[in-house]
Amino acid sequence: MKIKIKFFLVFFFEPVKILLYKYIRKSKMMLTGRIYKKSGNVLNIIRNYSSGSNQAPMSKFEPTKPIRYDEMDRKIKEFRLHHNKPLTLAEKILYGHLVDTSTKVERGITYLKLNPDRVAMQDATAQMAVLQFMSAGLPETAVPTTIHCDHLIEAFKGGKEDLSTAKDINREVYDFLSSSAKNFGMGFWKPGSGIIHQIVLENYAFPGGLMIGTDSHTPNAGGLGMVAVGVGGADAVDVMAGIPWELKAPKIIGVKLTGSLKGWSSPKDVILRVADILTVKGGTGAIVEYFGPGVESMSCTGMATICNMGAEIGATTSLFPYNHRMATYLKSTGRDNIANYANSYKHNLQADPNAHYDQLIEINLDTLEPYVNGPFTPDRGHPLSQFSEAVKKNGWPTDLKVGLIGSCTNSSYEDMSRSASVAKQALDKGVKAKSKFTITPGSEQIRATIERDGQMKVLEDVGGVVLANACGPCIGQWKREDIAKGEKNSIITSYNRNFTGRNDSNPMTHAFVASPEIVTALTLAGDLSFNPLTDFLTDANGNKFKLTPPTGDELPSKGFTPGEDTYQPPSKSPSKVVVDPQSQRLQLLEPFKPWDGKDLVDMQVLIKVQGKCTTDHISMAGPWLKYRGHLDNISNNMLIGAINAENGKANAVLNQFTGETQPVPLVARDYKKRGVNWLVIGDENYGEGSSREHAALEPRHLGGKAILVKSFARIHETNLKKQGVLPLTFADPKDYDRITGDDRISILGLKDFIPGKPLTLEVKPANGSASFKITVNHTFNEGQIQWFKAGSALNYIKQSKI
Repeated sequence: MKIKIKFFLVFFFEPVKILLYKYIRKSKMMLTGRIYKKSGNVLNIIRNYSSGSNQAPMSKFEPTKPIRYDEMDRKIKEFRLHHNKPLTLAEKILYGHLVDTSTKVERGITYLKLNPDRVAMQDATAQMAVLQFMSAGLPETAVPTTIHCDHLIEAFKGGKEDLSTAKDINREVYDFLSSSAKNFGMGFWKPGSGIIHQIVLENYAFPGGLMIGTDSHTPNAGGLGMVAVGVGGADAVDVMAGIPWELKAPKIIGVKLTGSLKGWSSPKDVILRVADILTVKGGTGAIVEYFGPGVESMSCTGMATICNMGAEIGATTSLFPYNHRMATYLKSTGRDNIANYANSYKHNLQADPNAHYDQLIEINLDTLEPYVNGPFTPDRGHPLSQFSEAVKKNGWPTDLKVGLIGSCTNSSYEDMSRSASVAKQALDKGVKAKSKFTITPGSEQIRATIERDGQMKVLEDVGGVVLANACGPCIGQWKREDIAKGEKNSIITSYNRNFTGRNDSNPMTHAFVASPEIVTALTLAGDLSFNPLTDFLTDANGNKFKLTPPTGDELPSKGFTPGEDTYQPPSKSPSKVVVDPQSQRLQLLEPFKPWDGKDLVDMQVLIKVQGKCTTDHISMAGPWLKYRGHLDNISNNMLIGAINAENGKANAVLNQFTGETQPVPLVARDYKKRGVNWLVIGDENYGEGSSREHAALEPRHLGGKAILVKSFARIHETNLKKQGVLPLTFADPKDYDRITGDDRISILGLKDFIPGKPLTLEVKPANGSASFKITVNHTFNEGQIQWFKAGSALNYIKQSKI
């Protein structure tokens, strides 16, 4: 009887379910706060129809939110009806989350409308995202959403002291985020919980899932076979509001791994080598998909390391196919049910045979040696055997001041174990670290487990200081006192980024990136040019000894211990959210004004930026993080790190009305007060780095209308569009040289602004010479043009309500 009933449900109810589901997805009901709950309930009834007993919840914290591999499978099958070709893993996941599976897709051209499974936000970016969500007027988030407090904790004395200080000085922000999480149904991870990406990997990532996160290193979850993409807060608000997320169909770069890692080589060296090959913009507009027999030699957390740092090549995301290493990690973190469910749909969690890649890279892990990348950019690669010569040739300081391990990129149990195995060798010989040494556990679970199993004691005994479970020096949250500002020095980290001033705000700090075990070895030596594969250390008795390759368990044999409970679940009873009008940390948002329907005439060039201009240059982190929830206050850091092409200086531009050379934000405020629109001229890969949308919000807030550059980093270009700013690129990059920082520029033809049609700019040189016109390109689609006309994407969402 049971079999007959199930047969009836599958073959008769299933078509009805699909039709209803499609109808609701296409309905404008999902755009409205007034009937949001009602439509959500109907949708949940359909979603929760059980097609099998092996279904699993996305997380133990969200038992009513199931993973729907059956739905993904159905959508992939529907998509194949229109595209009869082998699919990569990334394509299967993306197309398995399409709103409309009949979409004709062309890589690099088509804009996909997708339904992500979840949203993750860190505390620095969550402030602005939550403020935007509040202004949308919806009662709760449409998809599972979490907030993670990891960015606002400054590293100084050590974990306990620094955490206590952070809780005190950031209390207003933490209370705001906590109450907002309760009010809107979001999970909240308190300060001390750990770094967002490690928490996500331990609790929320799952093979085949689609997640967006308000941090550029969200792709870390690709280590569990998830398409996880870093976005700006405005994109997160869309998804939290139940609106499909838009992504230009990425190209797919395949990285085939053969052989196996051994000795001192580690997963970190794979991505350091890939960064060396592709450069910081080589992955722009693409997903990097790893495959091949070499994948089997890596742990799940090792794969996450590679995906995490894929952000440094500009990739949309990176990911690995589902395998037994992922299943083992899922089971070790209490998610056996997800592993079992994924095993049933493994065919959708790996690429089809003969899937096409737009670019193919092959790396033989048997011959891959450790890499050290830097300084000042993460794509300047040096095989370890050649690094000491590069140090000597370039005159980099050989005296290593600090070695730092951990961060969201390399803070797993395996990373800490391998580093401890190197440190233990030195301790056994009576040797301690000659450089300062810091350790950042990725999560409270990692911290508690390495404390129980002894790795922490070894690292401390060798001279290390264990910092809070937070980002710390990786994002500039480092109160460094061992050198003076401006002093030339070298540090080495297992982090991901090493842009100028990134870690300590000192432009003379030469920061290098390597694996945790290489960082540990060089810290023991206190010498940047030390090669642990060939060079010797001296023990307490004056005898020479050589370090042996690191070892370490992939996962703890005794299982993980959770440590302190730092999780606040979504509340069933709303909590009042209050923002003090006098606050210097938080500020309610005022909508940006819509386009007036006219061309943008006689805009002043605010600054012509020379060379690399990352989001750190546009909106610095470090001490400015405290203003991430206050748009007007944080706008005082706008472009203060960018180099002015007119004088070679940072934060010094000529005010065209007063004749004074002043800080960039001050001049921008003066132009805004005078009613003068302005724009920025930039170079290649403008806006690379962090996903922080403040780098787009600040120019908009201070009167910026357009950013004209040779090329953009993906996330920043989207962030600008979301805020109603025009991101434009030179049709002829040589035109960059024809414009000065003193010129006035008009954007003509905006009344005929349509997708694919270039715009014309008229340039009026400040020196009085004849005006000239140039052609500029844009990547706006029709929907994004509506954002511009409405003044911002959020304005457009409000207008779309019924």
